Amino acid sequence: MGHIVWDWNGTLFDDRDAILDATNEVFHTYGLPPMELEHYRSVYRRPIWDSYERILGRVLEDGEWERIDAAFHDSYHRLMERCRLAAGARQVIDALAGDGHTQSVLSMWRHDRLSVAVRELGLGLAFRRVDGLRPEEAGGEKAEFMVRHLAALGADAADVVMIGDSVDDAIAARHVGARAILYTGGLQSRADLDRLGVPVIERLSDAAVHI
Repeated sequence: MGHIVWDWNGTLFDDRDAILDATNEVFHTYGLPPMELEHYRSVYRRPIWDSYERILGRVLEDGEWERIDAAFHDSYHRLMERCRLAAGARQVIDALAGDGHTQSVLSMWRHDRLSVAVRELGLGLAFRRVDGLRPEEAGGEKAEFMVRHLAALGADAADVVMIGDSVDDAIAARHVGARAILYTGGLQSRADLDRLGVPVIERLSDAAVHI
């Protein structure tokens, strides 16, 4: 059996609306009108500061990324309280475990918050490892975090499937030689996900078909 690496935000955790609303709160202070989901999807890129530059139409100034990031997380951590697991998440995790697969979480969200959320949503025993951004880490490309995640697990990339909601997840999987499945529940459009040439699913329950 293989190992499944799950992304968290926008994949197992249905926080798309909270992210959009928090982003709109931040850019309201710049005098910008609120974005609808499809507009945000059209400017969304990773790393996330690329998205912010596209929203503003200019390069971020020195120190501006840090200020925006802090303001975003202040809003997001308030708004995320209304969020829950994505539809079918618990069922597919249990089904994959029943089939003998091991599972873990790799997220670019803050590790302390991620760990608490995983436990509070009843998934504390479902994963061999949960990794988010530690305090000393500023983010960036997910690929290098994937290298460290698999090394800590002692997992062979040839036996690994990454399931996430963004192009970044597929690139991280490709970087280590793992497979990827992308889910449309996040902030990237179906068209963007389809360009990677990996399976794209509309429902988490469909992941098992491609594993």
